[in-house]
Amino acid sequence: MSVPQRDAQREAFAEASRFRSDLYTCLTAHRDELFELTDAMLCADGPVRTPVDLTLLAEHRRGHGALYAALNHGRIDVARLRRTLAALPQPKAADDRLVLAVDMSNWLRPDAECSADRLFCHTFGRGRDQHLMIPGWPYSFVAALEGGRTSWCQLLDAVRLGPEDDVAEVTALQVRRVVEDLIAGGHWCDGDRDILIVFDAGYDAPRMAYLLDGLPVEVLGRMRSDRVMRRPMPSLKEYAEAYPRGGRYSKHGKEFRFAKPETWGEPDAATVQLTDRYGTARAMAWDCLHPRLTTRSAWIDHDGELPIIEGTPIRLEGDRLPGGGDPLPLWLWSSATGMTGADVDLRWQAFLRRFDLEHTFRMIKNIRPALPCPARAPKPPRPGPGRPLGSKNQQLATRYDVGKTVRRPESIIERDRIRP
Repeated sequence: MSVPQRDAQREAFAEASRFRSDLYTCLTAHRDELFELTDAMLCADGPVRTPVDLTLLAEHRRGHGALYAALNHGRIDVARLRRTLAALPQPKAADDRLVLAVDMSNWLRPDAECSADRLFCHTFGRGRDQHLMIPGWPYSFVAALEGGRTSWCQLLDAVRLGPEDDVAEVTALQVRRVVEDLIAGGHWCDGDRDILIVFDAGYDAPRMAYLLDGLPVEVLGRMRSDRVMRRPMPSLKEYAEAYPRGGRYSKHGKEFRFAKPETWGEPDAATVQLTDRYGTARAMAWDCLHPRLTTRSAWIDHDGELPIIEGTPIRLEGDRLPGGGDPLPLWLWSSATGMTGADVDLRWQAFLRRFDLEHTFRMIKNIRPALPCPARAPKPPRPGPGRPLGSKNQQLATRYDVGKTVRRPESIIERDRIRP
């Protein structure tokens, strides 16, 4: 039994070594320094507060001058790197489908007044019942999730969000590129199950499903507990029976309010499972529900009739939390319809696996010392003259404001007025 295990470990080690060589070829300028800088960032014991601190690590063999030269003038072939990541063997879920997690992480830079494109980032846990908005750079990550007992996941793409970006549109374009690269890499073929894309509550799941239309994907996202859905459009016969006096035919059915159980009715699927971390997990799902969209907020620029985006809301409730607190019900929304009980269980379990994304970097550090390093050895250093003693810097760096620079119109009248 040990021989196949050693063979599998040897193949995984060879795959990691090949990837490091491919990563090195994706660096087109100052590649040696950028490669060692990447190793140093991954192997740092704690958070990196200043770039120059990375030069003190053993993985970084060059001086601080080479570091700043690479940061200022280094180049990366991003498209090639994305294709390289997509060509790697990808983890699969229990039903042999690809599951991708999309999440946002902030690089907080409150004192970096000379750094452009900073936004106010929402932070948690910096005080009791206190949430602060701190200047920084928000990044959107896409990773492939695994099933089973491991918490490993595979990063596929990262995009920094700017002051002029619409988060949903930029993220949808990012996910579309990743899915297309995965298809080109042979990880999805006609007849395979749709790729499951998992979002947190910061994304509007129905809108993401609309923006990703045309791809072989299923959107699964968390929703706020105060959302309101609508039941399917009634048939003409049902409408005539409900309203015998006639009237305008409505394309929306009755309301389904997450916060009012009397509007739910009987679920189309219900399951009960016993788990180790959450006790008894009870899930209920209602088929073919959609939000009633209006021409405002994210849909203010939509031309024509607003779409009907049907999906399946899922309500998940557990007995306890791993930390001992009392759990609140969790609401999810999937763009798939016609689910069975087994399908419902797979969706909420896939959503919980999204938290594996937080453990990836910590696990990378243990295997790096045994992997080959394609970067060349550094040349002997020769320090420069530096600034003359007693002189001051005459070229002050530019200071930048923080926050969004583009504001969405609040009404149709305002939208039409600013249009060319």
